Amino acid sequence: MTSPTASASSKAAAAYQSTKGGALDIDRAFYDRFAGVEHELVDSFEIPIRSGRAWTVPQGHLCRIVTVDGPQVGDLNVWNLNDPRERMWAARTRQLQRAHISTYDRIWSNLPFLRPLLTVTADSLADYGVDADGGRVHDLLGTRCDPYVNRMLTGEDFDFHCHSNLVRAVLPYGLTEFDVHDVLNVFQCTGLNDADQYFMKDCPARPGDHFEFFAETDLLCALSTCPGGDLSVPLWGPDARDPLDVCRPLGVEVYRPDPALLDGWTPPARAAYRNLHGLRRPDHTEAAGM
Repeated sequence: MTSPTASASSKAAAAYQSTKGGALDIDRAFYDRFAGVEHELVDSFEIPIRSGRAWTVPQGHLCRIVTVDGPQVGDLNVWNLNDPRERMWAARTRQLQRAHISTYDRIWSNLPFLRPLLTVTADSLADYGVDADGGRVHDLLGTRCDPYVNRMLTGEDFDFHCHSNLVRAVLPYGLTEFDVHDVLNVFQCTGLNDADQYFMKDCPARPGDHFEFFAETDLLCALSTCPGGDLSVPLWGPDARDPLDVCRPLGVEVYRPDPALLDGWTPPARAAYRNLHGLRRPDHTEAAGM
């Protein structure tokens, strides 16, 4: 039995493919307008180590996540600000885009909405590509670390995993633990080994690296600075130890582009499917005996 390899898997065609002018055919020229242009900074803050914060990004604005002091992984959640029942759908995004996303890729929302919430406009690690172990950056394969798995694996409680950080972050916005969902692991390098098992590698980001996206609708975002820091130290297993010394803050910046740059852009509409699911609508004339 041969082990799966990147070269072997690349021979298979993608299941979900774009047609010209279709929903997956992105207008790259539009998103290229934002590159190399100064935008108005409307919000800026740092998220300390092992914590989380939520913030809003208005429709048509840009948001940039920055490694201010060096390599650090961040776990990102995204909701429609005006209806948080609509939120990022990691699994469908993996299918419609890629398991590791970069410039021009989108984050798609859950059913019954199914539309892009954001589009990636800049990624300083876009050239990382695939390393010798098959690792890639900005991961949708895995999800957030959480205290439930930690207790299961170690027998100990730890309240500052990404899941807990995100829970605390969204409480001021009226959301709860049930609203926290699968994440985009920004700056995280991951892949599948020859046994088809998920692996994590040292974060390759340097001070000043960034990941930027365009808000296709009004967004509520929440980001956790992972307690594993740059993931150079195992969180579990025989070599595990507290990786506090490799934890660093992350910066967040929100920009308002010149309105002229938005000319021709239309916010994406929710899915056109009528939600009937094969069910027949009641006929009120029949019900009345008419």
